[in-house]
Amino acid sequence: MLEAILLTVITAATPLVIASLGELVTERAGVLNLGVEGMMIMGAVAAFAVTQATGSPYIGVAAGIIAGGIFSLLFGVLTLTLVANQVATGLALTILGLGLSGQIGESFVGQPGIKLQPIAIPLLSEIPLLGPLLFRQDIIFYLSVLLVGGIHWFLFRSRMGLKLRAIGDNHGSAHALGINVIRTRYLAVMFGGACAGLAGAHLSLVYTPQWVENMTAGRGWIALALVVFASWRPLRVLAGGYLFGAVTIGQLHAQALGIGIPSQLLSAMPYVATIVVLIIISHNRRTTLINTPASLGKPFVPER
Repeated sequence: MLEAILLTVITAATPLVIASLGELVTERAGVLNLGVEGMMIMGAVAAFAVTQATGSPYIGVAAGIIAGGIFSLLFGVLTLTLVANQVATGLALTILGLGLSGQIGESFVGQPGIKLQPIAIPLLSEIPLLGPLLFRQDIIFYLSVLLVGGIHWFLFRSRMGLKLRAIGDNHGSAHALGINVIRTRYLAVMFGGACAGLAGAHLSLVYTPQWVENMTAGRGWIALALVVFASWRPLRVLAGGYLFGAVTIGQLHAQALGIGIPSQLLSAMPYVATIVVLIIISHNRRTTLINTPASLGKPFVPER
């Protein structure tokens, strides 16, 4: 019983962790992309559609990553090249993604999906409890763990990561030092989109191997909140993702046990938890200000 619960928590948390990590890198570069939900849903529908067409969920995963990256490129052109408002553009991206994915996925509703099968690591997967939890998972789970370590190293141990953080803290000074602000931000935005697409692919190929309209169900917004919750640090994103994953699965088990609480209220628990966390964080303004990239959401035009 415990093993089954923990497995579902991991499955629920993985897309949140991946999407949050992508947005974290984007925001560290000083760009606020509120279109995570739209990029996730486009990744989900692309992954499902390509998997159905090719019969290979691995090709579907690649398609989800590409779809998220292309959608983020649209955001980049509008906000970085045309200097459109980042908040409005991100919201428009989400609305566009939800509508477009519904149109693309209409013919796939009700079709059985092809699930991305877990990969068992020899010997380690036979360890009681830990084996199935950590060493008998799908490839996207392993990628999420690698992303946490890789992004932490990139941001705090590499020269490129230092440049990216410098842009997020003061893009004017970074430009004066010869750093290509726009190019770096484009790369960060596209990385964030690719991660969101990968998270969406996990939803339609692992979490619920089928296509359901609006299947992201607000997870993109939770991912945005997780970045703030984690104070823009990758290791904290991992902890926060699993915390929110546990809340999501907890409300499902509570409904199954027939606890005398309206099912609508239980379904709202992950989002209530998000609001509560944000309220708690907002009280510690000093910590928030210290960790928030100073140029977050501010447009940059080199000619000015």
